[in-house]
This record gives sequence, C-alpha cells and structure tokens, in this order.
Amino acid sequence: MTTAVLNSLARASSSYLRSAMHQPVQWHEWGEEAFEKAKRENKPILLDIGAVWCHWCHVMDRESYEDPEVAQIVNERFIAIKVDRDERPDIDSRYQVAVQAISGQGGWPLTGFLTPDGRPFYGGTYFPPYDLQGRPSFRRVLLTISDAFREKNGDVLEQTKMLEGALAHAESFAGKTSEFSPTVIQEIIDSALRMFDETNGGFGSTPKFPHPSILDLLIDQYSRSGDEQLRKGFTVTLEKMARGGVYDQLAGGFHRYSVDERWIVPHFEKMSYDNSELLKNYVHAYQTTGNQLFADVARDIIRWVDEWLSDRKHGGFYASQDADISLDDDGDYFTWTLDETKSVLTEEEAQVATLHYDINEIGEMQHDPMKNVLYQRASIEEIAARLKLSPERVRELLQSAKQKMYAARLKRPTPYIDKTIYVNWNALFVSAYLKAATAISLEEAKRFALRSLDRILAEAWNPESGLKHVVAYSDAASGKRDMEGFLEDYAFTANACLDAYESTAVLTYFREAQQITNKMIEKFYDSNSGGFFDSAPKPNSLGVLATPRKPFQDSPTPAGNPVAAIALFRMHGYTGEDGYREKAEHTLNLLAGAGGQYGLFAATYGIAAVYATYPHSQVVIVGEDETAKQLYSQAISSPVFGRSAIQLKFSQAVVQNLPPALAATVPELPAVKAGKTTAVVCSGFSCKPPVNTSEQLKQLLSTESSAA
Repeated sequence: MTTAVLNSLARASSSYLRSAMHQPVQWHEWGEEAFEKAKRENKPILLDIGAVWCHWCHVMDRESYEDPEVAQIVNERFIAIKVDRDERPDIDSRYQVAVQAISGQGGWPLTGFLTPDGRPFYGGTYFPPYDLQGRPSFRRVLLTISDAFREKNGDVLEQTKMLEGALAHAESFAGKTSEFSPTVIQEIIDSALRMFDETNGGFGSTPKFPHPSILDLLIDQYSRSGDEQLRKGFTVTLEKMARGGVYDQLAGGFHRYSVDERWIVPHFEKMSYDNSELLKNYVHAYQTTGNQLFADVARDIIRWVDEWLSDRKHGGFYASQDADISLDDDGDYFTWTLDETKSVLTEEEAQVATLHYDINEIGEMQHDPMKNVLYQRASIEEIAARLKLSPERVRELLQSAKQKMYAARLKRPTPYIDKTIYVNWNALFVSAYLKAATAISLEEAKRFALRSLDRILAEAWNPESGLKHVVAYSDAASGKRDMEGFLEDYAFTANACLDAYESTAVLTYFREAQQITNKMIEKFYDSNSGGFFDSAPKPNSLGVLATPRKPFQDSPTPAGNPVAAIALFRMHGYTGEDGYREKAEHTLNLLAGAGGQYGLFAATYGIAAVYATYPHSQVVIVGEDETAKQLYSQAISSPVFGRSAIQLKFSQAVVQNLPPALAATVPELPAVKAGKTTAVVCSGFSCKPPVNTSEQLKQLLSTESSAA
C-alpha cells in the first residue's frame, strides 16, 4: 500500500480514524478544512462517530465504507467526516442527543447528516448495505438525503431548528434548579431498586449494563445503615456478574455488557472505564461484607489489567480491548467448543471444566452454535457430589484446567488492544488501583498507580495551559497531538491526586490536586448559574459545539459535574476554603429538583450528595509500629464516602505533610508531640480527643459515619 491510495486519515492520530485510512471514502477529520469545503461546495456533511472497539462500527466500515460504489456516492454528494468518540467526547455527546431526537436511539456507529455548517437534520446508528428488517439500505439513505438536501432545503432547515431545540432542552435545567436536599440520595436509590432484578442481579432487563456508580452508592448507604435490602442490591449483582459470561473466567476483567438478563452472553469488548469502576465496586463490597469472592475478583481484574491493559515500562493504562479478531467472528477468541476444550485437557479435567463452565455440544453463540461462553453454572460442591470427588480435588482439577485453557487461548490471534492513554480513564484507574492496594494490601498495584499518575502529571499537565486529554496514542506512527483536556480529565485527575495523597501522605499530590481543581474552576465553571461545562467555551465553535453542556448523567463514565463537585467537597475538607464548598453546592443545586427522576443514571450525583450531606472527616494516624498498623486497618475498614485515612510516620515532618485544615491542629496534640502512636479523627473542622486502640477508633467512627 502506498500513500497515494490512502485518504487524509493517514495523518490522524486516533486508532479508530487510522483504521479507516485505506477506505475509498475521502474522509476528513473534524476541523475547519472539512467545514469550509462543505460550505464552498454546498454539500451536506456525512458524520460518522465510532470507536476502535465498536463491533458494529467495523461492520458498517466493511459493508459500506469499503464498498467502491457506496464510496462513490459519498464522495460525489457529501463531505465525509469521521470522529473517534473516545478522542472527542464533546462532539459525540452533542450529536448523540440530536440523533436520539430523530430516531429514538443512539449508540455507535452514530451516522449523522448535517448542513454544511454542521447542524444535524437526519441520522441513525447502523445502516445495513441492503434493506433489512425495516431498516433502509445505506445506499438508499445516502441518495434520499442528498436529494432532499438539494430539492427540499426548506424542510431540511426546518428540521435543523427542531433539533436545535432538542439539543438546547437536553442541557436545560429550567425547573430543576432548587435548594439541594439530602432526600435525593434515597430517591435515587429507590428508583434504582425498583429496577433491581432480584433473581439475576443488575438493573432492568436486556441488554444489561453494570452501572458501577449505583452499586457504590448502595454500598455506602448500607455501610451507614445496615439495611439488608441495600446489601442484597449490590451483593447479588456483583456475585452474579462475577459468575457470568460477562466476566472473563480465564483471564479476569469484565466485558462491556450482557445481551441477556443472566449476564451470560456479553458484548465481548473490554473497556478501561468499566473495569476501573467495577474494581472499586468489588473492593468496596469486600471491605463492607468481608466476602472473599469480592477480593478475589478485584485481584483478578488487576491481574488482567497488568497483563493486557497497562504500559508496564512507562506507567499508564490502555483504553480498550476489541471483541473480535475479524468481522467474521463474534467473540471467538473468548469462547470454546466442546472439542476445543477436550483437546487441551485430561479427561478428568474436562469432566470438571465442562460441568463448571457449562460447556456442551451446543453453546450460546448464534453465529456458531458450537461455541460456548464460559460462565460458572455448577459449584465446586455440586461437581464434587456428582463425580464422587472431594471438593479439594475438584478445585485442583479446575485450577489446572483453567491454566491450560488460558495457555491454549493465548495461542489464538488476540483482539486488538487500543494502547491510547486517555487522561480521564487513567485517572479513574489510578484511583481504583490505590483503593485496591489499600484495602487488600497490594503494594505493586500502589506503585504502578503512582507511576501512572506521575506520568500524567509529567506529560499531560502544565499549570499554565492545563491538562491534555491524551497522554499517548496507540500507534507509534501517528503524530502527537496536544488535545485540550475536558472537564472529566480535570475532575477525575483532581480526585486521583487526592487519593494518591491519602495513600502516601506525600503533600506534593495534594498540591497538584489543588492546582488542577483551581484550573478546572477557571476553565469550566459557570460563575453565572453554577455548574461546570464539559469543555472550555470557545468562540466560533464548529457544528453544534457551541451548544453548552453541563453533564450530570452517568453515560457511560461517572458524570463530570458530580465528580467535579466531589473534588470540591474534598478540597474544602482539606483547606477550609469556603469557595470550594459553595461552588460544589451551586453545582448540586442545578439538578436538585430532578435528581431523583434520573434514577441510577444520577448515581454519581447521589454520591456527590453524600459528600454534601455528611460532614467530611479525616482519620490521621501518627506512628509506624504494630499499633499504628492496627489503627490504620480500622480506619480503612469501611468504604464510606467523605472519610479519608492518612498515616504519617514520626520520621516524617508531620506539619509539612498535612494540608492546611489539619496542619493547624494535629501536630499540636500532646500525644503527637510526645511521639506516642495515636489516631485523631477530625470531622467538620474539629478534632476529637486522640485514641490509641483500634477498638476505640472503631467506636468513634461508627458514631461519626451515621451522623448527617
């Protein structure tokens, strides 16, 4: 292949765009050049938004965009723009709203038709190459839209006005703004529990997504109240998911979602943000319940990420792993026929593995009925009784079968790993690794998380210009771009820096958190009506990027505004500066009148509401002997939001390693001055008398966690 046959995406940086550089469509990247050309030639814009991990994006690429006849229609009648939704979430989020208003559904690939200045007038998701099950063929859509643009331009412009209204309404908080009330926490929980599947876990029916933020909210509220209904909501869900096919039973890590309500058949792509947030869920559930299964799954997620989704040399977490090797398979890398299973196992191992993972002649995959998704159907005890073996022997056989099957799977062609390192998703994983390292004593996970955060701070953060969105792209041949960071990059990184401070007691991380938080306020905060814009407002924005957005709904990552509010509440607790809390409260007020109506999609808003409702508290432990370890273990035993634990050694300069709100008090305590191991609980800017035993600390914290 020579550069002569490549389109302009050969100059792109993103993996998704570069995967289309050989197509006969004359693709453009989003930018002035494409819009100027559309205006100059008075052609509508064909906008394709997708991602490198998206199966149906690749299907449409092969069926339509690689078809010379379709490409000719596109090239003659449209200006074609391709966008990577991971690289440009600001573009994706706005056009998703427009296409949902047109077709009633969104998703990827997102196929939009725009006027030359970028206003949407028609769209959909996947279009087949031929008329199929009520969906018009893509050829027919292209020709019809092109004709309508030329011959019925008045109707097209009328449609754009209607969609402009839908876009404006999507981010309107009229009637929603009011005084924040803690009752919204219970409203969100009640709404989610009405959707709870008591049999299979999860929320709603099919397709079934994990929704990690609502699980974390349930865990927090159960930790405070002991309400068994809340416990059931998260334990049943996490157990069923861990035993289902949505979880990779051999390598660890979760696929993106399940197409069935029992978590058995997944969409096989694995996303960074799903696994970071689910890692937090399993760690928090383990802390709350002591259930060893949850700790095992957390370790397994880390095992998979360490092996597949991380840059071990430089630090950093990769973006995703594809579902498929090619368009001719559907998760074939992850699934097994009975013959494939028997070919790599002894007869005894195969007996155990086929019962445990429900591997039969007929499996679950429609495209190849012989293919089985591995999920845990029969327990160790059931298999032991059936085969008349001891449970210990069944465990041995299952472990050796698992190792052999994984070794055999490693010889298969491996689905593509997008090695792009996004700041927002990396910050989520830094926080998750640090929480796991603290709760289940994983020093290597802590080291890698800190190295990854240090890389973000070194390569993507500048106190003057701010944060970038991308640390490094997957393809070494791609040009490096200094893409400006979004609200999520700032909010997630500020919280990750605070987590790093709490994990290490190194005040540098706190200072970085404060700088990033201040820059986030400067760039994104709306000083007129409160709340944060998802991207820095710019004059002369292309397309509908000028439409302001203040994201409050989790989709699919935690929403930017409530996470920003959480960072502000935490900064207030460490500094005592009222401006942080005021901005956080103004942000929560924007959705206060309707937070409960969004249910589980407002779960991160519910978590921010917890920070607003309960007094912030810090447990400072000074000492490095066995008593100090016991005190620290007690301080981190419950995962309630709004409580931090910091351990300082006497060898550290205590004053120099505490933020302002604590530095004024803790070092002056007689026990600290005397060099005696002690724990101090400070809540709402007042510190309680120091305690010296874990039992005393437990009593103190149990009283404090339920006070609202």
